[in-house]
Amino acid sequence: MMLVEGVYVEHPAEMTSEEAMFYAEEEIGLWREKGKYLDRVQIETDGSYVVVKAREKSPIKRIRRITGYLSEVSNFNDAKRAELADRTMHELRTL
Repeated sequence: MMLVEGVYVEHPAEMTSEEAMFYAEEEIGLWREKGKYLDRVQIETDGSYVVVKAREKSPIKRIRRITGYLSEVSNFNDAKRAELADRTMHELRTL
């Protein structure tokens, strides 16, 4: 397995890394044109054909609520980040 532009790439042993990189970069580019990002590209051979399978990164984002605001932490200003850092985690106790 190798890493190409932050994407894990698996390829058969009989394929050179350079050839695998060519197919991976082509697939990564096609997905990025659509505004999507890949997590993994799997390259296989089927006779004289090359089969490229791609798996998209999960679009799930963590949303936090601080004093009435629902947003991603990356959108918080310094005060909201400080408020998040000052939070206390509580344990759940069962009776």
